Amino acid sequence: MRNKTIGTCELCARQEVVTTVHHLTPKEVGGAFMPTAELCMACHKQIHSLYTNEELGARLNTIEDLRNDDKISKFIKWIRKQPSSKLVKTKKSNERKRRKR
Repeated sequence: MRNKTIGTCELCARQEVVTTVHHLTPKEVGGAFMPTAELCMACHKQIHSLYTNEELGARLNTIEDLRNDDKISKFIKWIRKQPSSKLVKTKKSNERKRRKR
């Protein structure tokens, strides 16, 4: 895994944030050598809190697909207004918790 870098989040477009590599199709469902995106830590954590790897691989494997999904679009609208230094806590959605059972 690459080191964290300072850049622009490809999802929320905030600038000068710490970014990490997000596999648009998760490695666990065959995306090891497929496209990636540089996401801020807040967006990256929120994606994995809301969706399973199977959901991400099947229907949310582009930045546009993510931006257009109702569950994360509200978060993106909110996080865009936050300073790049803001640390965000995430919790798995209740819906995602139920799927694990």
